[in-house]
Amino acid sequence: MVAPVYGAPPVLALRTIPMPVFALLLAWPLIEIALFVTIGGAIGLWLTLLVVIGTGVLGVALLRRQGLRSAERLRQQMGEMRDPLGAAGDGALRALAALLLILPGFLTDFLGALLLLPPLRAALIAQITRRVGMASMRSDQPARRADGIVIDGEFVEVDP
Repeated sequence: MVAPVYGAPPVLALRTIPMPVFALLLAWPLIEIALFVTIGGAIGLWLTLLVVIGTGVLGVALLRRQGLRSAERLRQQMGEMRDPLGAAGDGALRALAALLLILPGFLTDFLGALLLLPPLRAALIAQITRRVGMASMRSDQPARRADGIVIDGEFVEVDP
């Protein structure tokens, strides 16, 4: 007796990592190790440890301080009916900078310090916005669907 065939087995779509990302994941720890050996040999063990621990503490302090401040800035932008994209992007890049400072390593510290520069953050936000094609929030324009139809409506707020 032959078992019935109900069709081809499902093909699992495994998402592959692009080669540049894979190369970066392999190169990153090697670069960090090389920088530890080179800079540690030049400035000494204790100063190297002091720099790594100091930048970690600085990153934690920045992350704690920036978390509430970024949320408040975002809330203020939205309350004034202005585009919150800049505030959200700035807060996200500041948090990324703090996380890079927390990670041990000279390359991550350098990249985290670069992200703390406001002109670089503004340029990155502009580049990401252009690349992703984000639409800004405009409160003076009615909401439109993709086909151009305007949907007008009313609402009643009900207390729970």
